[in-house]
Amino acid sequence: MPSEKKIPASELILNSDGSIYHLNLKPEHLAGTIILVGDPARVDLVSGYFDKIEFKGQNREIHTQTGIISNMRLTVMSTGMGTDNIDIVLNELDALVNIDLKTRTIKPKHTSLNIIRMGTSGAIQQDIPVNSIVMSEFGLGLDGLLNFYKFKESPEENAIAKAFVEYAQWNNRLSYPYIVAASSALANALGKDLIKGITATAPGFYGPQGRVLRLQVANPGLNEKLKKFRYQNKRIVNFEMETSALYGLGRLLGHKTLTVCCAIANRESNNYNQNYHSAIIDMIELMLGRITQSKFEDF
Repeated sequence: MPSEKKIPASELILNSDGSIYHLNLKPEHLAGTIILVGDPARVDLVSGYFDKIEFKGQNREIHTQTGIISNMRLTVMSTGMGTDNIDIVLNELDALVNIDLKTRTIKPKHTSLNIIRMGTSGAIQQDIPVNSIVMSEFGLGLDGLLNFYKFKESPEENAIAKAFVEYAQWNNRLSYPYIVAASSALANALGKDLIKGITATAPGFYGPQGRVLRLQVANPGLNEKLKKFRYQNKRIVNFEMETSALYGLGRLLGHKTLTVCCAIANRESNNYNQNYHSAIIDMIELMLGRITQSKFEDF
């Protein structure tokens, strides 16, 4: 049973109007299915397909809009970049639905959200064309965030993580990698026919993803190891900066999570689509169609 103990003001931080601190939202502003995007400008791209917008709000890089599309209530929210932002967004989304903000106590009935990230990424396998839509079957966390929480991998996830650590000869000065699977319910509903595989989540865009400008990287062979790693029929297909935290925190908090990304670059062939706007539009239209057809229930 949930504890009746009040969560201190220093831990559950609220604004003067009673909204949650960073998201600047109240529970009524949120739908049961949420689309996460990185870029605040992409919120308007998604909500442009709504039949009706009932709420708009923003705080820093977090922009939120909730509305109706095809008789379904839907929220779209920007997170900014990185797993640190995902830590804030996931914890505060969960607080909005599973903590009574007035009494600061955990609600007796748990509410599970559907959280779908639509992002951009760089493919690391040469056979994945630029502009492809890639579904993250697993998130490979190179970021270390989940190591701050009590988390237990499934036997399969643990086996993949161990195999990767051994194959990559992982440097023990770096955060220990972890593996988390996507929600099977969302993956089956939204991504069966998409390119799928393991998504490597890095804690940065340059050195952590092997990019060299003026600084040399500590492990120049890491990207090659990522590309060649195999566990049974699974391989690492792309690089980005949010998925492992999304999947891990979603699992711990009892929410369904899925990432689909447009591969706007291919790191192996050195190709990059500078004008990727139309490819993003294609991904949004495809996924919105599938989300509305899936008839996910609201609260």
